[in-house]
Amino acid sequence: MSARTLPLLFLNLGGEMLYILDQRLRAQSIPGEKARKGERRTVMNDIISTMFNGKFMEELFKPQDLYSKKALRTVYDRLAHASIMRLNQASMDKLYDLMTMAFKYQVLLCPRPRDILLVTFNHLDAIKDFISDSPGILNQVDETFRRLIETYNPLSDGEFQLIRQTLLIFFQDMHIRVSIFLKDKVQNSNGRFVLPISGPVPWGTEVPGLIRIFNHKGVEVKRAEFTTAGNYVTPQREGSFELYGDRVLKLGTNMYSVTRPVETHMSGSSKHLASQAKENIAPNPLAKEELNFLARLLGGLDIQKPAGGDSGFRLNLFTTDEEEEHAAQTRPEELSYKVINIEATQEPARRAELSRILGELDVAEPRPGSAEKGEDLLALMDGL
Repeated sequence: MSARTLPLLFLNLGGEMLYILDQRLRAQSIPGEKARKGERRTVMNDIISTMFNGKFMEELFKPQDLYSKKALRTVYDRLAHASIMRLNQASMDKLYDLMTMAFKYQVLLCPRPRDILLVTFNHLDAIKDFISDSPGILNQVDETFRRLIETYNPLSDGEFQLIRQTLLIFFQDMHIRVSIFLKDKVQNSNGRFVLPISGPVPWGTEVPGLIRIFNHKGVEVKRAEFTTAGNYVTPQREGSFELYGDRVLKLGTNMYSVTRPVETHMSGSSKHLASQAKENIAPNPLAKEELNFLARLLGGLDIQKPAGGDSGFRLNLFTTDEEEEHAAQTRPEELSYKVINIEATQEPARRAELSRILGELDVAEPRPGSAEKGEDLLALMDGL
């Protein structure tokens, strides 16, 4: 597995999350003063500024293995609630499903592994549009852009292939049906994607249909043509890997810019896998408070609360409250988690309790030299 995959996974999933939240904030009628355009901008600014915090990015870009699915889901739970906006468990489940399936589809469709970086740039370009009137936050995103260019542009094609394989391994058991993909016939009823056999070939390659035969001196001695099943074309130019430029590739752009309802459904195979691999499922709603406590143990950081005692407004990712309630009631029992109580009154007890809870919560998978993988980012997020 590649140790350079985590930043790309985090930024692309985060970009999809922001697309969805922006669409729902526009569509949902928020009563009173919160209906103002400025309120939506504030929510987006809060989340983006947390997501692109300098210390957070510095920790994220360190070479490391991917987090467990549960740990990564917990990070996005924190991120989605970095403002006064609140989502209940069913809406958060749907949000995460939409995020993961969208990026999985983009990874599958990338013409060449290196183009995953162009997908990331498309997400960041759109994020910059969200905060175009906030120079401070815009500078944070540009700094991450420069870090991406510095880190990934020098990588070889083989290293990008390893990154793509690592991403596909991460997504391989996720088969959530999404209405947009089903309607566009790019996803089957079992949740698996339909890959096209036509369209542009990867940059730097030729349209299939010709076989060249060379002798031992490297001189072409014979040609043979064959008929292909697809209709392939040569791309006109390569997408820009610089801070500004035409990415050419459209993967990673906002598919919610045209308002239409989006539903998610767990396929039969995914339900079966859920009972076999609980570590890959989203945590108990109370896990956020448990992890907040862990973050305080680790760094003594305060947890930010909405100002003025405001508990925030609730965002619903379903069409109606009834649909949201039904989704919560029909949530499979195997997705439920036990509540783990923590009592730590003395320093030795705190250390022992921390070691125990990190294992029981499965905050992250251990790796050599890091017994608290994932907690650094969670602690940093609490302090932002």
